[in-house]
Amino acid sequence: MGILLLTKSIFAIMIGFLTSVVLGAFMVPMLKRMKVRQTISDYVGENHKKKQGTPTMGGLIFIISTFITTLVLLITNKIEMTSNLIIILLVFIGYALIGFLDDYLSLKRHDNEGLTGFQKLFLQLIIAVGFFYLYIRNGGQTSLIVSTLGIHIEMGWVYGLFLLFVLVGSSNAVNLTDGLDGLAGGLSAIAFIAFSLISLVVGYEEIGIFTFVLTGAVMGFLIYNTYPAKVFMGDTGSLALGAVMGAVAILTHREITLLVVASVFVIETLSVILQVIWVKFFKRKLFLMSPLHHHFEKMGWKEQDIVKLFWVVGLVLTMAGIFFGVWL
Repeated sequence: MGILLLTKSIFAIMIGFLTSVVLGAFMVPMLKRMKVRQTISDYVGENHKKKQGTPTMGGLIFIISTFITTLVLLITNKIEMTSNLIIILLVFIGYALIGFLDDYLSLKRHDNEGLTGFQKLFLQLIIAVGFFYLYIRNGGQTSLIVSTLGIHIEMGWVYGLFLLFVLVGSSNAVNLTDGLDGLAGGLSAIAFIAFSLISLVVGYEEIGIFTFVLTGAVMGFLIYNTYPAKVFMGDTGSLALGAVMGAVAILTHREITLLVVASVFVIETLSVILQVIWVKFFKRKLFLMSPLHHHFEKMGWKEQDIVKLFWVVGLVLTMAGIFFGVWL
């Protein structure tokens, strides 16, 4: 990585961070005044009841910060507007809007139920189909490639289904993980650092710089989101973060790397799936509660300790993911 590229990367993450911190200082009190307050589900237990009324839709902080910073970088010619960057921005906006609608309906109804599962999935699939169309139109390949292992599988139209699964799956995985203060945000920042480095090393400079901007913005958001959280990201933020993660993996042809970098998100999602299967077929729970972070809560762990553990595991696996993404 050249000195110029390194300078651009540092500049991107710093500006994203500072913009997010400043914007958060205005938006958190504003969300409180507007009474944009989270309704806590009875499902998660008494420990979370004290969070009732905490402002939500805080994902707008890092979403707006990312767009402002990206615009500044475009104007100052620190980043190039490419078809890949346009696609990522459209995915970012699209999934953020789905999350915003879900959060808005929850607030309007004064409960924790926004869009139905079917409605949310349908909207996610529509944007995923649009992503696939733009991807193919801009010359995207339909092969699954892991060069070092000699894997090159031409999937044809099946790759379209695979792409939908990656994009929608990663979006929902981050959404499921967003259950403790700072958990999803911290893990996302760690994962985006990995994809930023991988993107720059393998030749996708505009994607690498953008993800560094997003990393900085999410880190700035964490100042307001770590325990005890002053604001939640809501579906507005979690769906957008997961979708961008999936989109970056696809556009850099590192779909398998995503499984390593985002391992904690994958494990959280699998814990929900396994819980459903266990209850259905064995008539008992596999975990005390799912997703997995709630299982640790039921065991008596403190929220801060669970988040720290998951961050450390995420960091270790992400370092493995960087090696995998660069060399494989």
